[in-house]
Amino acid sequence: MTQLMKAAKSGTKDGLEKTKIAVMRKVTFLHRKEVPGDGECRRRLKEAEKLPPTPGISRGSLEHCGRAASASGDSEEEDTGFLEVTVSDMKHPPPELGPMPTGLSPQQVVRRHILGSIVQSERNYVESLKRILQDYRNPLMEMEPKVLSARKCQVVFFRLKEILQCHSMFQIALSSRVAEWDSAEKIGDLFVASFSKSMVLDVYSDYVNNFTTAMSLIKKACLTKPAFLDFLKKRQMASTDRVTLYGLMVKPIQRFPQFILLLQDMLKNTPKGHADRLSLQLALTELETLAEKLNEQKRVADQVAEIQQLSKSISDRSSLSKLLNSGQRQLLLCETLTETVYGDRGQLIKSKERKVFLLNDMLVCANINFKPVNPRGQLEISSLVPLGPKYVVKWSTALPQVQVVEVGQESGAYDKDNVVIHNAGAKKHAPTGPASHNKVYLGPPRLFQELQDLQKDLAVVEQITLLISTLHGTYQNLNMTVAQDWCLALQRMMKVKEEEIHSANKCRLRLLLPGKPDKSGRPISVMVVFITPNPLSKISWVNCLHLAKIGLREENQPGWLCPDEDKKSKAPFWCPILSCHMPAFSSKALDLQLSAAVHNPVQSSLLGFSAVSTSLPQGYLWVGGGQEGAGGQVEIFSLNRSVPRTVKSFPVASPVLCMEYIPEVAEGDTVGTEEPRAGAEQPPATLHPTVCLGLQDGSIAVYGSVDTGTQCLLTCKSPGMQPVLCLKHSPEYLFAGLQDGTVAAYPRSNGGLWDLTEQPTRLPVGTGPVRALLMLDETLWASCANQVTVLDASTLCAQQTFEAHPDTEASVTHMIKAGSGVWMAFSSGSSIRLFHTETLEHLQEINIATRTTFVLPGQRHVRVTSLLICQGLLWVGTDQGIIVLLPVPRLEGIPKITGKGMVSLNGHGGPVDFLAVALSTLAPDVLKGDQEEEEGEEEKPPELDGPPPREIRKKGILLQYRLRSTSHLPGQLLSVRDAPVGTVTPEHTEEDGSIYEMADDPDVWVRSRPCARDAPRKEISSVAIISGGRGYRNFNSEPQRRGGDADSTLLIWQLPLML
Repeated sequence: MTQLMKAAKSGTKDGLEKTKIAVMRKVTFLHRKEVPGDGECRRRLKEAEKLPPTPGISRGSLEHCGRAASASGDSEEEDTGFLEVTVSDMKHPPPELGPMPTGLSPQQVVRRHILGSIVQSERNYVESLKRILQDYRNPLMEMEPKVLSARKCQVVFFRLKEILQCHSMFQIALSSRVAEWDSAEKIGDLFVASFSKSMVLDVYSDYVNNFTTAMSLIKKACLTKPAFLDFLKKRQMASTDRVTLYGLMVKPIQRFPQFILLLQDMLKNTPKGHADRLSLQLALTELETLAEKLNEQKRVADQVAEIQQLSKSISDRSSLSKLLNSGQRQLLLCETLTETVYGDRGQLIKSKERKVFLLNDMLVCANINFKPVNPRGQLEISSLVPLGPKYVVKWSTALPQVQVVEVGQESGAYDKDNVVIHNAGAKKHAPTGPASHNKVYLGPPRLFQELQDLQKDLAVVEQITLLISTLHGTYQNLNMTVAQDWCLALQRMMKVKEEEIHSANKCRLRLLLPGKPDKSGRPISVMVVFITPNPLSKISWVNCLHLAKIGLREENQPGWLCPDEDKKSKAPFWCPILSCHMPAFSSKALDLQLSAAVHNPVQSSLLGFSAVSTSLPQGYLWVGGGQEGAGGQVEIFSLNRSVPRTVKSFPVASPVLCMEYIPEVAEGDTVGTEEPRAGAEQPPATLHPTVCLGLQDGSIAVYGSVDTGTQCLLTCKSPGMQPVLCLKHSPEYLFAGLQDGTVAAYPRSNGGLWDLTEQPTRLPVGTGPVRALLMLDETLWASCANQVTVLDASTLCAQQTFEAHPDTEASVTHMIKAGSGVWMAFSSGSSIRLFHTETLEHLQEINIATRTTFVLPGQRHVRVTSLLICQGLLWVGTDQGIIVLLPVPRLEGIPKITGKGMVSLNGHGGPVDFLAVALSTLAPDVLKGDQEEEEGEEEKPPELDGPPPREIRKKGILLQYRLRSTSHLPGQLLSVRDAPVGTVTPEHTEEDGSIYEMADDPDVWVRSRPCARDAPRKEISSVAIISGGRGYRNFNSEPQRRGGDADSTLLIWQLPLML
């Protein structure tokens, strides 16, 4: 225990090792006990007796181990399996930050303030844990008569003592760090030493997994035992801050996210080269990994609780109950939605809240039942602990039979001749005469009818305009100017109507479900309409329904193996889902070898709201390859749908070896390194995105994007006609890695494109080929053989060179950055290695062969052929065609691999030639709800060209587009009444407006496009991963290797939308 205390105090890497040794060798009772027996407890007690006494740690607390050995039934003390340590506040006072010394830099002052926040938040947290035990647990255990049995108390307060123990030890170590802060300024390694112990994960995991059970126990006790409810209320009222027991018990779940935010702040204010920087990055990694594991466990626990709550509402004999209790169902999404029923005129008949559950293979809708025995008591309880509702299942249906039907897209959703649509819930209210047969009246279709009416009216007004042009006389309010005004106004109203239709789709989820066939045997489909709380929710539902259906396909059942779970298959939805596999080239005549692919993101405003949720990331996928000794080929696919479609294919002079996508230059960016010429009339136009190709014959070709016709904008030859192996760009340069060991740097010209006419700057790196380039902040990393050279991206001077692999034959073939690290793959061997971006220190090595043997046993010689990092996953492609997925932290820490990851059961027949990511973000205006749009419009100043609101009459609107009045036009006024005497100012009168009355909705003319001012909102990311190689192979059904001579194939995986 002395060693443990010293290790906690020192908190260094060495301290971490000491801690582990102390845990493993000496203090064996810190390990979890599986099923402790009498002898086990006594043996541990003896071991504890041999330990030297430690100041501040109470020995008396060990005695419960002896008591547990002899106790039977509901023991009053829980047998936790962990050593109970009591830290004395007298001997170990909580950490205190002394007065600030003078002469500190601004950054040091900020770091000191952040340390103060860490100390304060930790003190508050420990106080909260003590409050739970002292104010709730201990009185409940000692109370006579008991309002909560000792066994239930153990369940409710499970592992809280151990969590307090972990943080008491952390506080001791924190005190020593705070005391020496002004001389050492180190805290990162303390977090590493304190929270990398398996004991911390164990106690927190137990607590998180038990949390839902503990809350349901408290809820049940509140409902059945008034004395317990009274006890909770009194304790809450007696506390100074009035925090409930639930509010206190949720704090351990929130603790690590709080630590992460504080350490992120500390890292931002720690300069490069500081002694604390690397340990802070490691600490961030440890805490992120811990938080991720706890989040996943909490998610699974909540999912199980929801399914159990749902299954309780169904009779045990029903087939649905058996399905739910089989353990094979996974809850993908559940939310409270509002079901709405419309009449035949589009009027809302009724609406009711439902809980909708999306399981991995079925959709369930339930009524929410809040019917307490004592309504007042229920309210009192809900303020102390969250109450879960009871459900009554309304309907359930198999997922493949559910269809999402958008407003205006009904035509393609079902066979109109053979399917009768019934509007769910409207049978009692709507007449079922022959006129209403086979029609769907759901409110929004009325908007389409109105839009068609406007289109017809516009055609009529255009004919009237032609007739007006033939008039011989000149009239003030009947002439071509007025007629054109009508046309423009109608066009504007059509645009508003289109926006209303789009808005109707934003939060309206329309599902077509199978019903019972009618008497003639025709299938009946039932249309159910739900209103989602916001557009984000609608997107999430459509996306989850789409991916869940793909997840049910044979190739995704299962799609991945998880070595961590004894080769158990991973549930499809929580991993990337294989959405399709297809030929990479449309031309079958040539045997083309794949080499590279890039995604050119393009925002398409033409895509419907639902299409955005189901399509691949918007934009175009460029795929390049060729045939050895012959020409090259480029294939471009459109991704604005659920399956890619070839939009263009063209040959190039030589096989494509590499590609680089260069986004358009923003106006604020410097275009070119030259000074702008004096007297330049216009700055260069904004440059559109381009795609650069590096060819085997030494050519570099720059192509415009698909939207601009993919024309070849520039082409040149590399110095010495050397094959171009890799391309990377910075704001100032395009870098090309060449076969002869040099990097060619092409500057931007004044027009914004690369200046390929001038001789590039040649940067010698080595004698072998430059296989990989990587842009890192202001530097460029270039690999040659087993060495990596770091170059300054602006001055083009070499900064340093380091060895990436001890074997000179192992050339660096791939480099990929994540957080504060770079993962590298090599031309030989099955390992990948991690290096720190700042110190260039080698941090980790992972052997991929140990993962691939789960799919292909006995295959020891594996080589890594491609690397990619995306959303916390490191994708590794191998020469066996197998793809391995390894979890890496997403934050600014060190991207260490902590788990065994997953192995894909879908791969290629030959090596994985490339891995590419397609990523796009949804336009923010898609996420705007109707309410937000209306609020935006209210804030807009009144339009200058519109009539004042007082002149709108209830029966119609002014079809006014830009004319304020016709009084300034030549000719006499056509009206029954005389014009008002002395009217000179251009002002609308009732007579003047009467000719414009053409619509029924008095609010249409004020409606306008959403205001330009967009509040900052969270982006939604759509992600797909593309792999390229020879053939497609499912390792589940095809254990024998084949397809080495098959056509080049693309495999596309989709991830759920990041909301």
